[in-house]
Amino acid sequence: MKRFLLVAVLLFPLALSAQQRPVLLHSHNDYNRTAPFWEAYSQHCGSIEADVFLEGGEILVAHNREDLTASRSLKEMYIQPIVRCFRENGGRMWEESDEKLMLLVDLKSIDALPGVIDLVQAYPDVFDSENGVKVVISGDRPEPEHYADYPSCIWFDGEIGPDRQVHYTGAQLEKIAMISGCFKDFARKWNGKGRMIDPELDAVKEAIAAVHAAGKPIRFWETPEGTTSYFTLWKLGVDVINTDKPAAANLFFDDWGNKNFILGRHKVEAGVTGTKKLDAATRDFSGFQNEKLQLTRRIPTYTPTYRNDGSNKKIKNVIFLIGDGMGLNQITAGAYANHRDLSLLKMKSIGIQFYNPQDDFIGDSASGGSALATGDLSWTRHIASNHDGSVEYSPLTDYFKALGKATGVVSLGDIADATPAVFYGHTSERDSTERITRYWLTSDVDLICGSGADNMEGRRADGIDLLAGVKANGYTYTKDALAVNKTSGKVICLDNRMGAYATEETLDFLANITKASIDKLSRESKKGFFLMVEGAKIDYAGHSDCFPASVIEQLGFDLAVAEALKFADSNGETLVVVTADHETGGLTILDGDLESGHILAVYNSDDHTPTVVPVFAYGPGSHAFMGTYMNVEIPRTIKKLVRK
Repeated sequence: MKRFLLVAVLLFPLALSAQQRPVLLHSHNDYNRTAPFWEAYSQHCGSIEADVFLEGGEILVAHNREDLTASRSLKEMYIQPIVRCFRENGGRMWEESDEKLMLLVDLKSIDALPGVIDLVQAYPDVFDSENGVKVVISGDRPEPEHYADYPSCIWFDGEIGPDRQVHYTGAQLEKIAMISGCFKDFARKWNGKGRMIDPELDAVKEAIAAVHAAGKPIRFWETPEGTTSYFTLWKLGVDVINTDKPAAANLFFDDWGNKNFILGRHKVEAGVTGTKKLDAATRDFSGFQNEKLQLTRRIPTYTPTYRNDGSNKKIKNVIFLIGDGMGLNQITAGAYANHRDLSLLKMKSIGIQFYNPQDDFIGDSASGGSALATGDLSWTRHIASNHDGSVEYSPLTDYFKALGKATGVVSLGDIADATPAVFYGHTSERDSTERITRYWLTSDVDLICGSGADNMEGRRADGIDLLAGVKANGYTYTKDALAVNKTSGKVICLDNRMGAYATEETLDFLANITKASIDKLSRESKKGFFLMVEGAKIDYAGHSDCFPASVIEQLGFDLAVAEALKFADSNGETLVVVTADHETGGLTILDGDLESGHILAVYNSDDHTPTVVPVFAYGPGSHAFMGTYMNVEIPRTIKKLVRK
């Protein structure tokens, strides 16, 4: 009988959760690591392998007999560290974790088995308890008909060969912890890149199905390693991933729920994914509730008529939508989750913008937003001002107000945060939220709408009660963003619902606010309007490494884009421009499934990146936004087109 070098693992119920890994990791040939046992243990490998020989009455660890040394005993390298960890953690292997461990002992000769049993039986609380560590024998094993003769602390590694059949009786399976096979017996050509050829894919599927039908987890050895291989094996249902790179495999599968979006209901472990690395205005964000980040169906999209797209018609209105942190991959992921369909991607005039600030390589919402709002190059953390705050840059809201048009600033986040603030305030420090809100006392912006009621109620600015001050400036204060079109005149709306993450139930919230804002501004100004709408939490998702949130926030933002496009078509004199202030997280899409809306993606950073972001335009003059340019050219182009 051919013997396999395997590690065994304990299969536990799998869930697509932010915390648990969806597979168990097996540290293959673990004794070859720089720090045997400890490296795999630190990476939460659920299975660790040790090849052993009987030499001079001792059980020694090595792959080949000539590599044996007295200092590398199974007891010192594995048994004692396992016992220590198990006891120090109160009867489990990892502190504050219910993960379990299997130690696969690969016998180079069966005469080592009695010595292994003696070592294990010396610690019954660790190896022979309900929650204890399983010791699984592989390599030169006894015949399966004798498995039942061994003590309860000893398990065996089964095998499946090229015939794709499981050849064990029910009684024998009771002593088998898992079943393993050589991957090359089923898929010899696949190198872990791209897709397996159909005959090999079918063979692998049949082997997996046979093992699962026997009620056991499966592991393949001699599998390729890498992101495509890991994802493919997981998707096929492999329970135990064999790895010679525990750190890389753990990094790939760790925090799995936050790396995957799947359209439709599925089991998600409850919990909150959030960050404390946001700025003053958003520091109290409660985080994303993992189990709420699900959508049961695709979102509807809008196909424009294109009647006035790219025309030379006079521009009366401008709707400027900014997806905070929205890079090309955030857009792409949203599209894949929605079967490659977004309203945003139906805009034909597309450009690319760089957003490097004056003082750094990577921008933030303050510098990027300031450039988009004013057309002046800015500095990080500065809100529409020069390097020392002594010069206030004029935003588009001022420009359009001077033309007699109505203006509005809407953010699906705190209204004193950087992106909305650059359209009405000025300061050399974005965290100076009190100073930013003082601009409400003299602002000419007709509609200011976002979350942040605490910035209004009970607050004072320059010794004046803020609420009394904004009323003196002609504003009506309301807390219902969906009803801003019910109040005439200047409105400040602070609706704390706008500070919450999007769910399926609230996905159209920004779209409905956008629609109400357009309705208000278009009715109240015969000369036209300028409206900025921000989708704030695409950025929050990137800072939090929460990919499902990114997809949902992106789709919610796309619904708002659809409302802008609908109005542009009904009006014929409206320019719609959509872009981002920067990209957040360095998002990389690794794999997925188009039909199911399953996307696997990882963030390479928890901060902003300098990667370019796209610009989309629709309506009269939209072709002017094609090409590659700095972000300051966007507001400059808007002004130029409106002046025509």
